[in-house]
Amino acid sequence: MTDYDITQVPVGGQRIGIIGLKPVLETVARDFAGRPDEEIKAELMARLDKSNYIVPKAKDAYEAAFFREYKKFIGEPMPEDPAGQIQIKVLGPGCPSCDKLEQDLMAVMAELNLPGDLEHVRDVKEIACYGVMGNPALVIKGKVVAAGRVPSKSQLKEWLRAASIK
Repeated sequence: MTDYDITQVPVGGQRIGIIGLKPVLETVARDFAGRPDEEIKAELMARLDKSNYIVPKAKDAYEAAFFREYKKFIGEPMPEDPAGQIQIKVLGPGCPSCDKLEQDLMAVMAELNLPGDLEHVRDVKEIACYGVMGNPALVIKGKVVAAGRVPSKSQLKEWLRAASIK
């Protein structure tokens, strides 16, 4: 781990930079496989608290966020952060199609005046957790809605409107 190993994680409706998340997830997944969820949550908090400032009042929100990231890391789907905005992810290495999808999403979200958390995931391991084979892919509220193509803006509007109602 370097001092620059920072991962953005939604915590209570905000994106927070967490230092050292990936190595902790790898270690806990290896050493705590099959243990009860409460033990895993406690271990994640104990390890990540050493290199991150966790506001005491927000401990529960951080614990839930770390556990969501752990579940995703081991390949078990978890709902996105329930507090706050719609979670939207563009999955892809940063190719022109991925960038176009990200730009189209920003335009549609602005047009709809829709608050949301848009993240472009370029990490191959994280992309693999979603089981997609084609780039770009689009994830809205934890569900893959498109892969291998750039959906039309009208299709994006339809999906985002539906996601904002639920």
